[in-house]
Amino acid sequence: MQLWQWDEPSGRFTAATGEHPVVVDSWLVWQGRVRGYELHWARFAGSIVEYGINDVAAFRAATEAILPRSGLWFPRLELHLDPRPRVAVRLRPAPDLMRSARVWVYSGPDPRRQPSRKGPDFKVQEALRQAAKEHRADEAILLDEQGRVREGVFSNVLWWDGADLCTAADDGAILPGITRRLILDHCADLDVRVRYQCAPPEHLAAREVWITSALHGIRLVSAWDGRPTPEMHIRRLNAFRAHLTSVLRPLPRQ
Repeated sequence: MQLWQWDEPSGRFTAATGEHPVVVDSWLVWQGRVRGYELHWARFAGSIVEYGINDVAAFRAATEAILPRSGLWFPRLELHLDPRPRVAVRLRPAPDLMRSARVWVYSGPDPRRQPSRKGPDFKVQEALRQAAKEHRADEAILLDEQGRVREGVFSNVLWWDGADLCTAADDGAILPGITRRLILDHCADLDVRVRYQCAPPEHLAAREVWITSALHGIRLVSAWDGRPTPEMHIRRLNAFRAHLTSVLRPLPRQ
């Protein structure tokens, strides 16, 4: 998992170390193809402006030149402060992809300080994911102040209520997930009604729930706090997964 730090004056990468980025963004590269590629770059660029970095064109071009075009990869853009803001890319093989997930509900208040940004809360998020593993789960579910489901510690949460798709509102308290955005845009194309709301864990435990991320796409929740979930609508799930596959686009030419 080599970290390559961008040196703006020289216009080239240098090998570096750094374990605590303040902003990150990542996506799955599947045989040289990515979904939501422009959206990922836009989210990263928008998140680092406050650190004085307003132009990522040269960094982006250099990153695109070293991204692998074969195999499964999960590269990560990073912003480090050491001591001045510097962007970098970490090349990582993708871990095993999962199509389902067991979830565990964290009953305490959401401990993140900047939930709408990837990176600054990674330490606490990693601790919560480890706690989920100790409860024989793959993902931790976070609640809002009223005890309603907000999102996963590393994923967005969507659930089906009849023919309606439900998810928390983009109110600054959740990450504006790219895969979630692609699904919601597809709902608009299909005239599927989307309801922006939060609901108690017991409400979701009785419904078909998806958690989404750039790495895994859609994972079906198979167990909720150790209890099996209801049967899924397999044709609908497969159709949405097929759509995410259909929007994969080749990386720009090297």
